[in-house]
Amino acid sequence: MSDTHSSQHGPRGFETTAIHAGNTADPVTGAVVPPIYQVSTYKQDGVGGLRGGYEYSRSANPTRTALEENLAALEGGRRGLAFASGLAAEDCLLRTLLSPGDHVVIPNDAYGGTFRLFDKVVSRWGVQWSVADTSDVNSVRAALTPRTKAVWVETPSNPLLGITDIAAVAQVAREAGARLVVDNTFASPYLQQPLALGADVVVHSMTKYMGGHSDVVGGALVVDDAALGDELAYHQNAMGAVAGPFDSWLVLRGIKTLPVRMDRHGENATRVAEMLTRHPRVTKVLYPGLPDHPGHEIAAKQMKAFGGMVSFRVEGGEDAAVEVCNRAKLFTLGESLGGVESLIEHPGRMTHASVAGSALEVPADLVRLSVGIESADDLLADLQQALDKK
Repeated sequence: MSDTHSSQHGPRGFETTAIHAGNTADPVTGAVVPPIYQVSTYKQDGVGGLRGGYEYSRSANPTRTALEENLAALEGGRRGLAFASGLAAEDCLLRTLLSPGDHVVIPNDAYGGTFRLFDKVVSRWGVQWSVADTSDVNSVRAALTPRTKAVWVETPSNPLLGITDIAAVAQVAREAGARLVVDNTFASPYLQQPLALGADVVVHSMTKYMGGHSDVVGGALVVDDAALGDELAYHQNAMGAVAGPFDSWLVLRGIKTLPVRMDRHGENATRVAEMLTRHPRVTKVLYPGLPDHPGHEIAAKQMKAFGGMVSFRVEGGEDAAVEVCNRAKLFTLGESLGGVESLIEHPGRMTHASVAGSALEVPADLVRLSVGIESADDLLADLQQALDKK
């Protein structure tokens, strides 16, 4: 596996950047943690005389600025923008990139909320979309039209853990005059940096690994194109779905431990995936760290490690999958992912219910795990008892 991080952060390693980028000591008190500027407006030194460019916290807030500088540094981009949620970030991006009549290629394995945004909201603007298997470059190429303005990719994907060759798809999109958008939520910038591989925009649900503690909702966009960054910032202010100061502070705090958390998530997920491959009730394990995963070699090339998400299919169909979810004790039955605690869910009835009946419908016997950082032995024991028939 390659480590692309050192080239992106100059003389500083990723761990150092995660802790220090944007996190300058408070100039008044010397506090080593940036303050929570829980404020709506700012005193001006005369009309138009702004201190540091701050006038109103929808437009800019010092705590959010610290987070946005940190995000840009972690992804190796010029501009980071923080939003109230991942979907708020996606909405801003789509309104910036697209006009009525434009076309977008979306993956056949995408987060249910992203699909709902395209299917129920974006389509009402007159924007068209079509589905492609983004793990197959030829499938992406075939889905392009003269009106295609963006290709949307999740890698690893949610919930089937598919892998897309970012560099290859970036070249296809560039040849078509389209921008490549990569949702990097499952990997985090510690494991994968799409901008360095040719992507134009990186999307994050900061609710997940970036925050890391299941206590904040947020979203982010990172770009390396200064002009596009300015456009996005204009729309961020105009639309107003910004990250609040306390939420920004929580994500900044979470990011400081992102590298050590991701290492442990990956170690635990590897052990979980290997155990599941040996269980007689499990018919298929979806984890890019397994050598027989169809995207394993590409993942090894473009990721530092394989992440903490594991999905698997259960013998006995939907009822059996739901039973496993209900029998788990240490794995908490709940939506979302990326926290320090392990979660289990049934995508067909929970996070991906919105794709039922579409080309993105997920298998009914699928279970998705967000593997936390608890003792791996305890996690294995819990899954074993959840899978064993009474």
